Amino acid sequence: MATEKTRFIGAFGDKISAKLDWPDDRKVRAWVLFAHGFSISKDLKPIRTISKTLVKDGFGMMRFDFTGLGESGGDFSETNFSSNVKDILAAAAYLRKYRAAPSILIGHSFGGTAALMAAQDIPECKALATIGSPCDTYHIVHQFAGQLEEIEEEGEAQVLLAGRPFVIKEQFLDDVANQNMGKAIANLSRALMVFHSPQDRVVGIQNASHIYSEARHPKSFVSLDNADHLLLKNPDDAVYVARVITAWASRYI
Repeated sequence: MATEKTRFIGAFGDKISAKLDWPDDRKVRAWVLFAHGFSISKDLKPIRTISKTLVKDGFGMMRFDFTGLGESGGDFSETNFSSNVKDILAAAAYLRKYRAAPSILIGHSFGGTAALMAAQDIPECKALATIGSPCDTYHIVHQFAGQLEEIEEEGEAQVLLAGRPFVIKEQFLDDVANQNMGKAIANLSRALMVFHSPQDRVVGIQNASHIYSEARHPKSFVSLDNADHLLLKNPDDAVYVARVITAWASRYI
């Protein structure tokens, strides 16, 4: 496997950290762009596992840290759903210029929701997979619902996400409240694969049902039985997701 660390310019002009992986012994079947979940990074172990497994199956992978997260520059408190979508589009533009535009998008959790919105502006995208993704943008607010009043009164508040402190500003709430995900999903016009665990305690399984019902065919659903939201409990879950994506996406590339 060949690997390259790189950077591109994100939504606010900051340098975004990214990693490219591809099979160095044969032609790349297609490039895949991975968007991680809210407040985590591209280096979460299940994300690395999915990427490495897809590379073994002949795909090129790009994963990156959203603005203000991981190794990327920028201020997380200034980001929102719209800036996440712009970061995805910037990553796709980088691939388009230096490798090949992504034929497949994969998004985990809130990254999957953003990928559903971004896909309409990536014409080369043929297929999209979500993993444990919310069906609407405002769902993320549940993670800091106890501090909504403080955010609205003070304009911002420090919240704990995955055990780490982050500043959430009122602009974030305004942005997620003004997104039409139903329209984005209905107009996706790409093959869709929805992965979700019935035991997901962070994003309930009803979100997968809603995404699936809103989307048009071709669409598929895979139940990740007994998996946790981050796919950390059982390493085989991430491998399984990648293997299913390989078989499914092969019809569309």
